[in-house]
Parts: sequence; C-alpha cells; structure tokens
Amino acid sequence: MYPEHTPQTPPQRAIQVHQPTPYPPAVTTPAPLVPVQPDNVPAVASIVLPDGRIVTGYAVAPVQPEPLTAKPVVSRAAVNVALGGVGFLAVCGGLLLLTSFIAALTAFITQLIILAAVIFGGWIAVQVLGTGGHRGGTTVNIRKAVIKRNHFHG
Repeated sequence: MYPEHTPQTPPQRAIQVHQPTPYPPAVTTPAPLVPVQPDNVPAVASIVLPDGRIVTGYAVAPVQPEPLTAKPVVSRAAVNVALGGVGFLAVCGGLLLLTSFIAALTAFITQLIILAAVIFGGWIAVQVLGTGGHRGGTTVNIRKAVIKRNHFHG
C-alpha cells in the first residue's frame, strides 16, 4: 500500500461507530372484523389494516364476460351433402375440360388432314394439267397418225 522507501507509518484516525437505534416493535392487534353481507357488496368498502389504520374505497364490481352466442350445430348429413356437392362440381368441371380438350384435338387433326389433302391435291393437279414439254398444242397419236390442231397428217 505504501512504497518501501518511506519509513513512516500512517497516522491513526479516530473511528466512530454508529449503532442504529431500533424502533419499538409495532403493536399488532388483530383487526376488527367488519360485518359484510354476503349477497351484496356495499357501495363504499372499509378495510382495517393490522396497525389500526382504516382504508376506505369504492368497491369494484367484478367484470362480467360478454355472453357467448350459441353456435348453430351443423349436422354431419349437411357436411356430407356439401362435400358431395363440391366433389360433384369438381368432377363435372374435369369432364368439361376433358371434353373441350378432345374437341380441340379432333379439330386440330381434321385441319391437318385437310391441309395434307389440299397440298397433295395441288401437286396432283400440277402433274396432270401441267405441260409435259409439248408447246403449241395437244398431240394425240391414233394408229400411227398424228393429229395436230385438228389437222390430219398422214
């Protein structure tokens, strides 16, 4: 606490000790009983504390909870009918979608068949009606005779 090079001892101080003074114990007398009617609460209530003091205040009425509204009981039959109706509507909707899909697929395949017929028919028409290298008229060979533009060449 003190450095070693100081040979002096610290001066002594006078110590004063304070002892608390106890209070005399409070006289505990039993609180007198206040008669209270059990059925109703008085408008102003008084309570006598153990040390003799009286505390007066207004009585607080207990909070009454709101009455619960009775919930209607739902029968199992009503629930089953409702669930059956929902299931029936789901099945009907699914069948409607399936029918629409099948109709659309049928129309698509029909369009493809018609397109193929038009393209193939056009190709055949070009082959039949197209010129095969004969310009200027139609040549028909009948018994080694050549008929050209309604003229007979024998």
